[in-house]
Amino acid sequence: MKSKQRASDLNAMSQDQLSDELLNLKKEQFNLRFQRATGQLENTGRVREVRRDIARVKTLQRQKAAAAKA
Repeated sequence: MKSKQRASDLNAMSQDQLSDELLNLKKEQFNLRFQRATGQLENTGRVREVRRDIARVKTLQRQKAAAAKA
């Protein structure tokens, strides 16, 4: 259910907002990888969630670009 809610929130965003969200997710992914490398990561499942959110944002960006082109 959380991912459906997340997808609908992302769907309502503009291209600029999606780019900002992607940047924030990439930063979070970097921090999580750094925490994992130093042994400080507590919530290991968050790495997977962030990776999937990044894919979700990229997919929406491609869809919106294709729709604008057509």
